[in-house]
Amino acid sequence: MDQSTRQDSATAKLMEQILYEVKRVVVGQDRFLERVMVAMLAQGHLLVEGVPGLAKTLTVKTLASTVRGGFKRIQFTPDLVPSDLVGTRIYNQKSGDFSTSLGPVFTNLLLADEINRAPAKVQSALLEVMQERQVTIAGETHRVPEPFLVMATQNPIETEGTYPLPEAQVDRFMMKVLVDYPTDEEEYVIVERVTGPAVNVTPVATTEQLAALQHECRRVYVDPSLVQYAVRLVSATRNPDRHDLKDLRKFITYGASPRATINLTEGARALAMLRGRTYALPEDMSDLVPDVLRHRVVLSYEALSEGLNADAVVQRIMAKVPAPARLLEHEKLAA
Repeated sequence: MDQSTRQDSATAKLMEQILYEVKRVVVGQDRFLERVMVAMLAQGHLLVEGVPGLAKTLTVKTLASTVRGGFKRIQFTPDLVPSDLVGTRIYNQKSGDFSTSLGPVFTNLLLADEINRAPAKVQSALLEVMQERQVTIAGETHRVPEPFLVMATQNPIETEGTYPLPEAQVDRFMMKVLVDYPTDEEEYVIVERVTGPAVNVTPVATTEQLAALQHECRRVYVDPSLVQYAVRLVSATRNPDRHDLKDLRKFITYGASPRATINLTEGARALAMLRGRTYALPEDMSDLVPDVLRHRVVLSYEALSEGLNADAVVQRIMAKVPAPARLLEHEKLAA
């Protein structure tokens, strides 16, 4: 066994251990957990929509414990101010000097709970740290720890007292994931675990190892035909006419940005790595298309009046834009 094969085997084993520990606590939600892992490996951020009580907080907190990372949770409210997130300067009366008190964004996994309840000023404060991975306090720049993942949640039930996220901020999220209720069988197991003895999570990795996994993820091979597939999908959201989708033109006000193409490519890499491969397949990318595009396609009033949502539009685009053949050049060379 050569060094590269041994390294791939060790990577797969570490990923398996992390997932195993999280699943000891979190019941079901396999798809959601997979997306969290994809975002972490691809160094992206997640926007999660789901009703309360579906283990969103528990998942991120457990994952942080598993990789010995820092975890902070911010409950977004209308009275929140930017300094509550990023920190502020504090005057010391004894010494007569100012010191910097860093806010809760200085962690590895940050849960922004009900992000749409905070006003625009607070949301914009989160914007810099999501994009630049740093904050500026009194002209001084502070880097957040690496790795760094923001998972923001939205409650789809309540709209009173909420502030819609600006398109510029929504675009910073790699994926928007919809979390649904558990099945009856899963809910039975949930009740058993919550009402039974507490499960202690065993840390199986370090943040340094997680950073190494992120670096390893960038080495996963993505065939040029897959990148072209991502480009065509995103292009179809902007110019449906060019892809024989003229009937969608009236339903789309704005299409996805180039970040969508980048996130599809990086996401396919991460998902391939999770599935134990060193190269991405078309299904790795197509599985992520709804999550990457649903929050980036701005629908027209006509689409809303006809009951169309972003997922329906994305599905129609995927049906029209074919994925490349599964047998990629990379596999031919390996055969």
